[in-house]
Parts: sequence; structure tokens; C-alpha cells
Amino acid sequence: MAEAQRAAVFDVDGTLVDTNHLHVVTWWEAFRQAGHDVPMHAVHRAVGLASTDLVAHLLGEDRDTDQDAGISAAHKALYGQYFDRLPALPEAGALLRRLHRDGWTVVLATSAGGAELSALRRAIDADEAITATASADDVDAGKPAPEPVEHALGLAGVPAERAVFVGDTVWDMRAGSRAGVRCVGVLCGGIPRTDLEKSGADAIYADPAHLLASLRDSPLA
Repeated sequence: MAEAQRAAVFDVDGTLVDTNHLHVVTWWEAFRQAGHDVPMHAVHRAVGLASTDLVAHLLGEDRDTDQDAGISAAHKALYGQYFDRLPALPEAGALLRRLHRDGWTVVLATSAGGAELSALRRAIDADEAITATASADDVDAGKPAPEPVEHALGLAGVPAERAVFVGDTVWDMRAGSRAGVRCVGVLCGGIPRTDLEKSGADAIYADPAHLLASLRDSPLA
């Protein structure tokens, strides 16, 4: 394996694009429309799971599963209203471009797909630095299962020991740890430092700008 072959795998929502609280509000409204009173703090903790897993996590196994598709569709429609103005987190695009110049293979690992993924990539504005994208549609199990990260590594052609995964939720840290990669957490998704550390983060930064400024002393050095 050539020394230059190494992969930087990134979650997107809450890590590169400031969307977690948009997801919280739109999921809350989707649940409300279906007759469920789900506290926003509980929704926030579940953001990062694939849609079907998020609904199951918040409503439990004894829910009316016939509602699942409708709740997910309502969230998708509500969240879609923001596609033309999703805000990238500070220096997100610059971070990906810098890693690409430094020889890293940059891969996105996200539960987003289709128009949503296109909107996120427009917000990041660093397509030239992104080699591939692994979405929840590509695997049987989403985060915190390791499959999304493992699929991203397969797309990059890089073994786990030559990769770093950057994310903002406990689901990200658990998925990366189970895939055998080093995990870097960012606080810009709103999850506490302690929770990220307990879930497997080797290092934690405030946001992409902080990570970019600290690259020389980070797992992405």
C-alpha cells in the first residue's frame, strides 16, 4: 500500500453543514402531524440515524409501523424547503480542499441521498476534493452500524488503519469505532464533548475551522 493512500471520511449533517437543528424542527413537526408529541431534545439526540431507524428509536417497537413511511415523507418535504439555503459550517469546504491537496482521499458518509445530498454538496462547495459518497441507500444498516464507514473505505480503496472518520454524533463515533478507524468528533452538531469521547472520539474540535487550524497536531496530520 502506497504511503499516500489514506482516507478522510466525513459525516455531513452537523459536521460540514449546519443542518442538525433544521432536522430537529422538521422531524418534530413531522411527528406532530402524525399525532406524536416527541420532545425536541430527544429528536436532537437521534439526528444522525437513518430515517427508519430514527422513527423506531423515538417511537419504540410498539409504534404503528404503518405510519413510518408517512412520517419520513413529511420530514423530507418539510426539510426540503431549506435546500436552497443550507449553510456550510465555517471552513468546511476549505478543510476538504486542504486534505485533498495533502494527499487524502476524501469520502462522504451520510444518510442523505438524491436532492438532499446535492443540496449539501452545493453548500460545502468542494466537489473537486470529494472522491466518493457512501449513503445509507448503499448499505443494509446505517450508523451506528459500521457498514457506512466500511463502504466508504471500500470506495476509497483504503484499509481502516489508514483512515480517519470525522463526525458530530455518538452514532458517528460508534460506527467509526466499530469499523476500526480513528474517530474525530466536532462539537458543532450540538452533542456534548463527554458523549463523543465515551462513544469513541480520539480527538475533538469545535468545528471544521478549528480542525483546519489544528491539522498539524490532529489525527489528520
